[in-house]
Amino acid sequence: MRAMRERVPQVVLTDEGPLLVPGPVDVVLPDGTRVRSERPVTALCTCRRSRRRPFCDTSHRRKVRTPREDGS
Repeated sequence: MRAMRERVPQVVLTDEGPLLVPGPVDVVLPDGTRVRSERPVTALCTCRRSRRRPFCDTSHRRKVRTPREDGS
């Protein structure tokens, strides 16, 4: 009889983007509040720009304006 292997969750770190976590998942906030996501994959904000924190709202995709050399 073959032993059943326990499924180990895989968390994916993305370059300049969210942390992808298999769901459903309960997220514990710093104040102890628990927030649940029922999605198959949950994107957690790591850039701190999201208005839906702890969840990603793709704010990391916005381009940051840099001053032009002519000062405008």
